[in-house]
Amino acid sequence: MGDSKKSTATGVWPTVKPFVNGGTSGMLATCVIQPIDMIKVRIQLGQGSAGQVARTMLKEEGFGAFYKGLSAGLLRQATYTTARLGSFKILTNKAIEANDGKPLPLYQKALCGLTAGAIGASIGSPADLALIRMQADATLPEAQRRHYKNAFHALSRIVADEGVLALWKGAGPTVVRAMALNMGMLASYDQSVELFRDSLGFGEGATVLGASTISGFFAAACSLPFDYVKTQIQKMQPDAEGKLPYSGSFDCTIKTLKSGGPLKFYTGFPVYCVRIAPHVMLTWIFLNNIQKVQKSVGL
Repeated sequence: MGDSKKSTATGVWPTVKPFVNGGTSGMLATCVIQPIDMIKVRIQLGQGSAGQVARTMLKEEGFGAFYKGLSAGLLRQATYTTARLGSFKILTNKAIEANDGKPLPLYQKALCGLTAGAIGASIGSPADLALIRMQADATLPEAQRRHYKNAFHALSRIVADEGVLALWKGAGPTVVRAMALNMGMLASYDQSVELFRDSLGFGEGATVLGASTISGFFAAACSLPFDYVKTQIQKMQPDAEGKLPYSGSFDCTIKTLKSGGPLKFYTGFPVYCVRIAPHVMLTWIFLNNIQKVQKSVGL
């Protein structure tokens, strides 16, 4: 009986390990990055530059405003990042097996990243919606504010007021954005690790730092246009006549192109890059250290 339990545990842990490690590393990174993410959202909502937004938030709302929506951010990582990093590991392992153990070409890594991003975003979309609404709430007129207390309160209110399917409002652009981000993040990281470690002979620390930096840049560059559209869709409110500003993500894209041109989608890119790249870097660094600790204790 004891051997049977041990065998089951040994069989279950390798399967769930990538998901546990991915979610944990993402949540740790979010705790560090949350203030920058708040500023990024406010910039996209048209409240000014990074410095202006930070000063206004500190003066009018206090330091706690920088961590508004943290519970939703952590819930998002517990769902989205757990699913995307875990599924990416599973997918790449299966692909390597099918490739007779040889390293995957870049296009196969990109396909694995796209698939993992779609899986993660589909699961994490409700938490992402709660996060965006909580971060944008203070920018709305007093009569339109939702005053969510935490992520679970936000989710329950959305279900009660708008129905269960409203949890996936904006899920289309969320999934597309996640696919673009993960293609840039995951494929570039694996490719960079091979470059720094195998081709250039870098040590472990330099390899992880260099690869995570490249991964962060490509994640930001690939995903910001989709993130911009997603944010506009998720935070929109009907006007006095009950009409929404956009009928959907495609309509938002066309109107944005007409009003501001292609570069409008890169509004706030420096702050977005400063937010996304460190989060990606920290996620990889935390993940690498978690794996090292697990290896040292035999997990």
